[in-house]
Amino acid sequence: MENDSPAKWSEAASDEEPLYFAYSASLRISGAIPDIDAITRQLGLHPTHVHHRGEFRRPGATPYQADMWIYEAQVGESEPLDRHINHLWDRLRDHKLFIRQLKASLKVDVFLGYRSNSGTAGVEIPHQSLAIFTELEVPFGLSIIIA
Repeated sequence: MENDSPAKWSEAASDEEPLYFAYSASLRISGAIPDIDAITRQLGLHPTHVHHRGEFRRPGATPYQADMWIYEAQVGESEPLDRHINHLWDRLRDHKLFIRQLKASLKVDVFLGYRSNSGTAGVEIPHQSLAIFTELEVPFGLSIIIA
């Protein structure tokens, strides 16, 4: 098959609207983080998002209940999900023991996202790309948004 991605199998969401597929993968560390900059130094990665407990998302919103450090894979959103996961794992693999140690006092997860306007498409992830979940001992979770 020339391109057997499930995204390519589905038909347009409507006659006027082109299909849209967006993927993401992020390492998220949250809780009472005593030194957020220490995570950055240890991993050698600059977070793509940081917030502190008590900060407001926007004026009038509820404040954040925990500190959070996030690194999102630096891959174009239209690239397949496995490329996002592999990018993340390539940057984290050498730090897996540190990341697993963080789990003793913080919440650590790998957050995956899939957004599309097609209700009939899906996502396929090669088994090799799932190593990040077993090696970091975190569950596989996928946020799916069809809009």
